[in-house]
Amino acid sequence: MLSAIILILVAYLAGSVASAIIVCRLLGLPDPRSDGSGNPGATNVLRIGGKRPAAITLLGDLLKGLLPVLLAQALDASASTIGMVALAAFLGHLYPVFFGFKGGKGLATAFGVVAGMSWLAIAAMAVTWLTVAAITRYSSLSGLIAAVLAPLYLWLITAEAALAVVGILIALLVLVRHEANIRRLLSGTEPKIGQKKPA
Repeated sequence: MLSAIILILVAYLAGSVASAIIVCRLLGLPDPRSDGSGNPGATNVLRIGGKRPAAITLLGDLLKGLLPVLLAQALDASASTIGMVALAAFLGHLYPVFFGFKGGKGLATAFGVVAGMSWLAIAAMAVTWLTVAAITRYSSLSGLIAAVLAPLYLWLITAEAALAVVGILIALLVLVRHEANIRRLLSGTEPKIGQKKPA
């Protein structure tokens, strides 16, 4: 019980390491919380700093979701504990204790935690993202559909109800955090891949 609590706490603290803010500070870029879209995520870092800072941010957001879950797996934690570790890392990104509980939208970290829970599930999510992106040219829509399908992939591949339930919670939170994107998609004003976001 104590070991599970420690793993969950470590996962939340790892998730609270805001890659976008740290990368921007180290590279002398504007604070992503007050520049561009105001979202501390890889997409906004791309907007204000270019491809290299964005790639580093994306990698950081993926790893802080992936590594805590892999640690729980390595320690032979139960499926429910692994699920809670995944959720804690994801919540750390959304509500980082080190940065006033104001974090990013969570899509990259969601991909990271799902990768930790099942490599086949993340492969299915990646195929989903690529397929939807190729058809629609909307990056946000591709990510949202992949996130929504993640619980199904986790259930079909792992047969662990605990992981599927965590996948549902993460998908719901991703949808909530992407409310503005969803509104733009419905109104036809969401920029497609390669287009600049309207001022």
